[in-house]
Amino acid sequence: MEKAVVTLEKGSECCSWNYSGQRMATGSNDGTLSIFDSPDSSSFSALRLTSRWKAHQGSIMKAVWVPPEYGDAVACICVDGTLSLWEEIEEDTQPLTWKLCKLFESNATHALDLKFGMSSTCLKLVAAYSDGYVKVYELLDPLELKKWQLQAEFQNVIDSVSRFGKPSCLSASVAWNPRRGEGQQSSFILGFNSDLSQVNSSKVWEFDEVHQRWLPVAELALPGDRGDRVYDVAWAPNIGRPYEVVAVATSKGIAIWHLGLNPDTDGRLSVKKVALLSGHDGEVWQLEWDMSGMTLATVGSDGMVRLWQSNLNGVWHEQAALESS
Repeated sequence: MEKAVVTLEKGSECCSWNYSGQRMATGSNDGTLSIFDSPDSSSFSALRLTSRWKAHQGSIMKAVWVPPEYGDAVACICVDGTLSLWEEIEEDTQPLTWKLCKLFESNATHALDLKFGMSSTCLKLVAAYSDGYVKVYELLDPLELKKWQLQAEFQNVIDSVSRFGKPSCLSASVAWNPRRGEGQQSSFILGFNSDLSQVNSSKVWEFDEVHQRWLPVAELALPGDRGDRVYDVAWAPNIGRPYEVVAVATSKGIAIWHLGLNPDTDGRLSVKKVALLSGHDGEVWQLEWDMSGMTLATVGSDGMVRLWQSNLNGVWHEQAALESS
């Protein structure tokens, strides 16, 4: 029998789950950030509110936990595009409290999405902005979450020589490669929902250690799909497959892609579109893989949560459809 672990208050806009500590962060339309904790961190049980504070003046649209290896901290994006990082700290004999750790400057552009990724050397943060650009930050000191350095800034286009105009982006989606093997290059997928076709299509960016720069190594779009607006992307965990699996949601449905592991002589990775999943009535809002990378959960504007799996022959099918009560 299913049992609710927490009921969110009216006005909640987003939530983020911390699996290592059985904690949840939620953002509200009044700018409040709330933390819920489980009395027993070793098992699923009812969550209780432990902290709540005013993080922004406007609505909080996204909250993301920092990887647990780097402490207890949450990054959030406000409706005005502000990107901030909040850390739970203990001072002397005072109880644990949450304080502003870092406010990332963005000038006139708005942050749309952010994700943390771990490389062999440091923690990275990639943030996508309303002008079609992405910024990659590096944590300079693993013990000081306030010390970040801008490593790179570039537009989501394949042809780095050409200069495109600044698009108007409604949303963006970032997904890091979850593999952390030794010698594994840092890489992530980036897609936009904008009015500039060259920026929209999902592209895989990989860090070139030799030249210390980010390079586009694959584009997850067929020739006729490259201008499609991207709503969300999700990179599946790999438990031994000879290829990566990536899901991309556009107005045409949810595309499942196979991404090669070994680059060709030009440094590009092979891509193959293996399925196009349709079932949601309207826009797909979010994609999430399970920890095995075998089941994909999708949420759409139709209020449905759908679960997808492929059979032994590689044919994808809808396994279940859940309707919110």
